[in-house]
Amino acid sequence: MKKISRRKFNESFLKGVGVASVAATIPTACAAGNGLPVGEKLGVALVGLGSYSTYQLGPALLETKHCYLAGIVTGTLEKEKIWSEKYNLPKESIYNYENFDEIIKNDTIDIVYVVLPNSMHADFCIRAARAGKHVICEKPMAMNVEECDVIIAACKKAKVKLSVGYRLHSEPYTQEVQRMVREKTFGAIRFVNAEAGYYSGSHPNQWRLDKTLSGGGALVNMGVYSIQSAIYGTGTNPISVSAQEFSTRPEYFKGTDETISAQFEFPNGVVGNIFTSHNVNTNRLYVSAEKGWFELHPANSYGPLSGRRSDGAEIKFPHESQQKLQMDDFALHILKGTINRVPGEMGKRDMIIVEAIYRSIREGGKKIPLDLGRMGIV
Repeated sequence: MKKISRRKFNESFLKGVGVASVAATIPTACAAGNGLPVGEKLGVALVGLGSYSTYQLGPALLETKHCYLAGIVTGTLEKEKIWSEKYNLPKESIYNYENFDEIIKNDTIDIVYVVLPNSMHADFCIRAARAGKHVICEKPMAMNVEECDVIIAACKKAKVKLSVGYRLHSEPYTQEVQRMVREKTFGAIRFVNAEAGYYSGSHPNQWRLDKTLSGGGALVNMGVYSIQSAIYGTGTNPISVSAQEFSTRPEYFKGTDETISAQFEFPNGVVGNIFTSHNVNTNRLYVSAEKGWFELHPANSYGPLSGRRSDGAEIKFPHESQQKLQMDDFALHILKGTINRVPGEMGKRDMIIVEAIYRSIREGGKKIPLDLGRMGIV
């Protein structure tokens, strides 16, 4: 598979936010393993130290109970210094993209979390699996369904666990939606509407707007949240989809999709809409059932989230880092055999749906059948 250097991406990130500002936002670790006895904790290596690792995953690993930050992989010397000092990382646990495969020799690293541009997911997930490390792949799982299959196969061959970075499955608001759907709190579901988007601003050179790095635009970035929400908001997979694409700033979104709307058909006559955009701020899940409704608004941000129900009840839980909950869940899956909330097959399912949406757009909004069951997707 083609390897794409991340050095230019790293340099742009540091230039934009400044090395000092990055350092200031990373909490200082007391000692390796969060200053606590490691015990049964699993060591996590973050591959790619962009904004998500810097501001979300790294700090979350100071709070996790069952895993800790044990290593980093970066192509930027400045970041090596910042992270090693802030997280008290030994030199032998700091890698770059050229010597990444040496991670096989590091017994303190159990999990590799790939947090790179989408075009690099398959390459580093496969190499992590070959090194005998369990894998978390940030969403979307890959550039296409074929790459998803290769990642899944590589992890199975290496007998390592695989998860996709859908953090919301581990947080209580989403779990409460899943419970109400499963237990039919308001009867059978009839309709779902899921929205996820943000205004991209004036940064046309970002990697998310480069299709060779991202594989798509709003749909693969934010739209997967809408797809996910629609599915757990109904408790079932769609059986068909039709879609439309809109562009109001074609000079800015030259190579990737700006705004997409899609209509899902689910079993038993249930219907759903999803909306995603890089040009609109939106963040909501609404579910209508036979005897009432419930919603999360916001539904997919880093939190705190908020929800309400048609009977007047508020959906409310104490806020915790979603990334902390997600990584602890995966660590427990490895350590104790608990459920893998987001297996690789879920990431593949979403890419099947993404490809069907793009196909529908190319074919003028044609309804595209989705036989996910026949593909082994449950």
